[in-house]
Amino acid sequence: MTLSAATIPDLAELNRMIARFAPVELHADASRLSPGDRKALAKLLDAARVIDDTFLTQVWSGNAALRAQLAQDTSALGKARLHYFDLNKGPWSDLDDHAAFIPGVPDKQLPGANFYPKDMTKQEFETFASSANDAARGFFTIVRRGADKKLQTMPYSVAYKSDLSRAAKLLEEGAALTPNKSLQEFLRLRAKAFLSNDYYASDVAWMKLDAPIDITIGPYETYMDEIFGYKAAFEAYVTLRDDEETAKLKMFADHLQEIENNLPLDPKYRNPKIGALAPIRVVNQVLATGDGAHGVRTAAFNLPNDERIVQKMGSKRVMLKNVQEAKFAKILEPIAKRVLAPDEQGDLSFNAFFTHILAHEMTHGIGPQNNVRQSLKELHSAIEEAKADATGLFMMQYLFDHKLLPAAEKSLYTTFLASSFRTLRFGVHEAHGKGMALQFNYLMDKGAFVARPDGTFAVDFAKIQPAVRDLVRDLLTIEATGDYAGAKKMLDELGVLRPPLQQALARLTDIPTDIEPI
Repeated sequence: MTLSAATIPDLAELNRMIARFAPVELHADASRLSPGDRKALAKLLDAARVIDDTFLTQVWSGNAALRAQLAQDTSALGKARLHYFDLNKGPWSDLDDHAAFIPGVPDKQLPGANFYPKDMTKQEFETFASSANDAARGFFTIVRRGADKKLQTMPYSVAYKSDLSRAAKLLEEGAALTPNKSLQEFLRLRAKAFLSNDYYASDVAWMKLDAPIDITIGPYETYMDEIFGYKAAFEAYVTLRDDEETAKLKMFADHLQEIENNLPLDPKYRNPKIGALAPIRVVNQVLATGDGAHGVRTAAFNLPNDERIVQKMGSKRVMLKNVQEAKFAKILEPIAKRVLAPDEQGDLSFNAFFTHILAHEMTHGIGPQNNVRQSLKELHSAIEEAKADATGLFMMQYLFDHKLLPAAEKSLYTTFLASSFRTLRFGVHEAHGKGMALQFNYLMDKGAFVARPDGTFAVDFAKIQPAVRDLVRDLLTIEATGDYAGAKKMLDELGVLRPPLQQALARLTDIPTDIEPI
């Protein structure tokens, strides 16, 4: 179904939609790079731009042709459509439940993106997958119909051969220029992976990457696959490492096993040995592309998603500090002035914001890791985001209680409360927003978050710690037992915008929802 011209945004409406993304310059200091790394950086930026093309194809088969058509329209409306297309990496608005804003396209983004035939049913896939090999549910294959109309799989290395061959060549050229051995190793192995479709060795090399240029490039997150959450989308982050900030965070990694051992979860489900590496990197973003650069921008990430590597080595957490600083200044501070009482606004803290995002990314890698994604299917992303948020709060409180961090409960929970509204504005159709609605309503029901008559909200500090502990226990138990029915019940009941939230969000519409890095 395509929309009529009457339902498509006009220029004024499109400009209003664009204004939800605050333009912001991101700065990253490349002055300390060696001459070889400077040359390598240029190659890696080019490779990242190739990944943008690949991602456009993954979103929708008509994306490349549509973008070329939009680029030829020099009218004010044409320029606005191209601008918003590039913000969303397609003709559907991420902030508006993936609704179309350009005529002549399906009215909604396809839930299976371009990973599956659009006429495929869930039952048809399940029947096919049960009789096929693991490739049907694998991260790095697409599903297509053969000449006989039956389903078949195709590896990414075949489906995207032209783009991946170009990207592989650029990575090889970058490897030849950098003097850093670990960067050379990763780039060469990732170039091979693009052509072989086997990403394991290059993921291991990425875990060991220790270089001034910190690059993440390849198929990773599965949010675009809203049918099953199986298929990985291509993305790239070209960043420069912040050594001073990274050094401060070693303490978190040193205590990760201790946090795992004390999770409010039946001990039989705890991981007795988290991978020893579990590196943390604080970086400043130079360029993000593909799945890392559409709609709401990533502030941190925790990869890889390959459970074989997570179980053996842990996972790497990458904190995009300059992105987080921009979000805090442009989005969170204005929101806090509306949702917090004046005497509580002083408890808002960038340090608490930054550190909780770190804890969120770290706790993705602890707790149940055994086939959770396959058990919870399309519900996994929202449950996992809620788990990481809540377990991040639990982790921070544990570190406060054991004198491993200076006590800062008021800043932590007040900043989390204010930041909840930042996330909720993404919409409950999106995994982070739905997961946040679940948490917010759970904590409201426990009396830990309180709605005041004047429309502001507060933390009840007598109730917040036990409420967070209960939330962590419930989410981790769902993941540990693969309880699809329990996950669905929790999301159906709590992953919604109740009237107090709707009213609060309605008062924030003039504040940008996110940033547009320049």
